[in-house]
Amino acid sequence: MASLSVPHLLGTQDLTLNDFELIFETADNFKEIINRPIKKVPSLRDITIANVFFENSTRTRISFELAEKRLSADTINFSSSQSSVKKGETLLDTVNNILAMKVDMIVMRHASPGAPHFLSKHIDAKIVNAGDGTHEHPTQALLDAFSIRLKHKSFKGLKVAIIGDILHSRVALSNIFALNKLGAEVMVCGPNTLLPRYIKSLGVQVELDVFKALQWCDVANVLRIQLERQQIKYFPSLREYSIYYGINKRMLDRLDKKITSCIRDPSIAAWS
Repeated sequence: MASLSVPHLLGTQDLTLNDFELIFETADNFKEIINRPIKKVPSLRDITIANVFFENSTRTRISFELAEKRLSADTINFSSSQSSVKKGETLLDTVNNILAMKVDMIVMRHASPGAPHFLSKHIDAKIVNAGDGTHEHPTQALLDAFSIRLKHKSFKGLKVAIIGDILHSRVALSNIFALNKLGAEVMVCGPNTLLPRYIKSLGVQVELDVFKALQWCDVANVLRIQLERQQIKYFPSLREYSIYYGINKRMLDRLDKKITSCIRDPSIAAWS
């Protein structure tokens, strides 16, 4: 049976092309399963998974828990706000206490970049990174890439624009790593203050005009503003940001071609 080249899913930067293809092929099979009347399969029977979230989350935590239950895994949900972390317990202490319950896998979200990588060096359980600070969010990038693949079949030469708060977005970084490996051309677009200084070293193009970015691309992935991670103001107001970088139907109608778009709003994320 085929398996990934890495023991943990810490980021898309670590995955090979064969890994991506294996994940996409597996997702194709499960896409058929979730459209059946009975959606549950025994793929993870007798596997215990702990969802360990040190950051608040609704969609990501529920998505993982639902997937685990549909695959017949036993699940434990951990929230740092209701744990001994509040008393000063360390990350390693917390996870080791969970592992004492014979847990096989940890799904972890943490505010500190590199937290899952640190943990992977100290425990035996498999780790899935559900987002670490402003670093990576590999499962979201894999979902984005899978959605693009459903629309376009091939990534070779495909032009993808990632628009919005690139500086604070872990989704953007994971998408850049994934799309580059898959053979797509990537452009980032946003105000200079929301673009990392090192961004060009990742092999992407930079555009400050959102309409030019939309004219260039085949696929637009539009990110929300990560206000909860911003310690200072990076633009005068949300209204001004919306005027210059907001995307609406009128703007899309001005394009001389049809593009695939994803608007990643806090309440909705859908490809069209």
